[in-house]
Amino acid sequence: MSKNKLTRRDFVVKSTVNLIGAAISTSVPATMVNKALPESTHPAAANQADDAFADEVKKLPVEEPYHYHKQLSEGPVHIKRRDGTIKPLANEILVDERWKIIVKTGNSIILKNATQDFQEYLDKSMGTRVEIVELNSLKKLPTSIIVGTREQLPGFGLQLKGSKDYEIIVTPQSSVIICGYDEKGAMFGLYNLEARMNFREAPIILKGLKTTRHSLFDTRMVLSWMGWMEWPDTLLSHLAHDGYDGIFASVYANPTGDRTTAENSTEFYARLLFKVRGQDPKVIHELIHRAARFGIKVYTPIVYQYLDTPESETGLRNLVRAIVKEFPGIKGYVLLTEGFYYKEWRAGHADEEDKIREWARKWSKAVAMVEEECHKVDPAIEILPWEYNIDFRPQKTELKRYFIQQLPKGTIPLLTWENGKGFEIDGMKGYLRDYSLSQIGPAEVTNGQIAEARSRNMKVYCKVDTFASWQYGTLPYLPVPNQWFDRYNALEKYKVNGTLESWSSGYKPNFISELRAWTCWTDAPPMESLLNGMAKRIFGDAGSSKAVEAWKYFSEAIRLVPDTGPNMGTNNAVGNPIFFQVPPLRTATFIHSWTDFEKWLGYFGSELNPYWPFTVSRMVFYPDFTNKINKAEQYARSATGIEAGKETEVLPVFLKYLKQAADKMEQGLKLYREAALASSASKREQAVREVIVAEHLQRMMLSDFAILEFESLRLKVATATGNNASLYEKMESILRQEIRRTELSLLAATRDSRLGFQFEQDYVYTPYSLKEKLAVLKDTLDNQLPAAQKKG
Repeated sequence: MSKNKLTRRDFVVKSTVNLIGAAISTSVPATMVNKALPESTHPAAANQADDAFADEVKKLPVEEPYHYHKQLSEGPVHIKRRDGTIKPLANEILVDERWKIIVKTGNSIILKNATQDFQEYLDKSMGTRVEIVELNSLKKLPTSIIVGTREQLPGFGLQLKGSKDYEIIVTPQSSVIICGYDEKGAMFGLYNLEARMNFREAPIILKGLKTTRHSLFDTRMVLSWMGWMEWPDTLLSHLAHDGYDGIFASVYANPTGDRTTAENSTEFYARLLFKVRGQDPKVIHELIHRAARFGIKVYTPIVYQYLDTPESETGLRNLVRAIVKEFPGIKGYVLLTEGFYYKEWRAGHADEEDKIREWARKWSKAVAMVEEECHKVDPAIEILPWEYNIDFRPQKTELKRYFIQQLPKGTIPLLTWENGKGFEIDGMKGYLRDYSLSQIGPAEVTNGQIAEARSRNMKVYCKVDTFASWQYGTLPYLPVPNQWFDRYNALEKYKVNGTLESWSSGYKPNFISELRAWTCWTDAPPMESLLNGMAKRIFGDAGSSKAVEAWKYFSEAIRLVPDTGPNMGTNNAVGNPIFFQVPPLRTATFIHSWTDFEKWLGYFGSELNPYWPFTVSRMVFYPDFTNKINKAEQYARSATGIEAGKETEVLPVFLKYLKQAADKMEQGLKLYREAALASSASKREQAVREVIVAEHLQRMMLSDFAILEFESLRLKVATATGNNASLYEKMESILRQEIRRTELSLLAATRDSRLGFQFEQDYVYTPYSLKEKLAVLKDTLDNQLPAAQKKG
């Protein structure tokens, strides 16, 4: 990240210094609070539509926290999807009980697992029982689905080029041939046939279908949404169905359990690593074995502080040799600067570019040692150096290219796709402060790095959000498919070879990731066809066109959002109180003890704000009650990356675009709610749940607006003289709207346990903390505001 924002978790040691009202060097004069805010007073003012729809939400079963975790871990992979009213058209074939799945005797576990999965899919999802028949030699048979590789199906697959490629052919004899370049290709071909049937909502295949599909990515890897090392078989199966073939496991920990850096170094980042869980090598072995059944490769980090001494080099080489010897099944290693770094982690973020370049050379030297040791054993092991948090502002392109120039050619740079992407709002230039979808990407620095890597004939992998993002990271996914498709097209345009997708939101099944899977092979249907098919499946014929139109509005909305990255406004706004006065302490404090309270608030302490300890401090917006700093203005600057003089107010522009985004969401939500209410009884629950996610996205925008506007008004009251009746009236209105919005958020969170969860810190907000927020809001409205106004 930039020098002002050092880690993806916001360098809490620095940012939490100000949570109890202390002044900081980047303060904005309180005199600025008297300037005008945009007319509103509140965007997309509360209407009756969301209240009325709440009655539908109330019909859903109550879910306790972690309910979805249990469901995803223990529930079935396949659910009923067949619509009994759908009959095959004249140009279609119905797969029924007369059909068979034909495979070759002696297939590996990958293809055996995939064919058994397809058999289960037809049974559980489509109500059709078919038999698996193993033959010594595959041949075309009528009413059969024949599955194999090029070697097993002579004459087929002649255009397939690499792993994961496949073709699907429906013959005139009513047989279906699924031919993979390899067994992975055959597996993904079967899963694509499932996806086609899902859109049709029946076991129906198009006559004469012939498609040859080439994989666009060597690897698509992802983290688990469920938790650090939580990879149940059901999740692995869902991953494979959505086209993933890699997982990144044991994040921030060596797979062997080696903790040399964490337990022997006093350097800043080593002390952070000390807090990371220890790894059990047996768990990694077991995960590699289970993942292999689904054709999924396991990637892990290597964690080491390299000091550029003979002893340090020996230590690194020994560590790598031990890991590779212990785990021949690991297919690649991610060398992320958060854990794999040279000497002093902070040195990679110095202001002096010469120091950063020296750091790059030393870091790349360590990368070369890893590459050499791994490739002595297995040249196919992928070494993925990821210099994620080195300054990614647009003007640092040459510096970022320099990192690529230092890397050994036997590695594959893992680039961060969108971070730092520049944009302009109302004549002010900003840049994405972290993972966000409001800009398509790539960032200017990433574009330069791709060009540099291509000039060296190196492959390029990218960390890229594809279904969820830290921009609204406590939602399970972002329902903005049009914007996602623009990003998918950009990835294809830049010929990115592999991906680490949606760090650190992690994967969980959702309709966006299903759509994403289609775009990872050639010969995908047009976006319009995919969106229409998905909308029909979720909402039915009556509401599908409204849902598609709603997605356009949602996609327009996300493009307007100026709040970028893992901030309060995009992750905890619905759970953050509006503070008018200093609240009572809820945890221990160390203001008068020998403990350094500021450090206790940060990474090396509890990371909790005693006034609101329900989530990590960096997710809490807390006013400066000394009234020296306009924390709302400060927040707007930080969240947008706008670098403007103190005389220029950013907050009014920030609120202006947040308002526009919320209003666009409201236009779409009107249609989305109508689509859900028009759905049949069998589709109603899923349709309502889709609306819940979209409503929650808008509520996050509205609460973000409310918190910042209220704080600006609070400062006006605190610093102004004379009659403040109009200011109090505005604050009262904001509180009333936020109370109703929080009540709706509470209802949603009790019906969908995915809301509020982000595995880096578990739940950012819970139903319990929302109730606590309501108590604060009501006390402020009923007691604090009247008392302050009376006092005068």
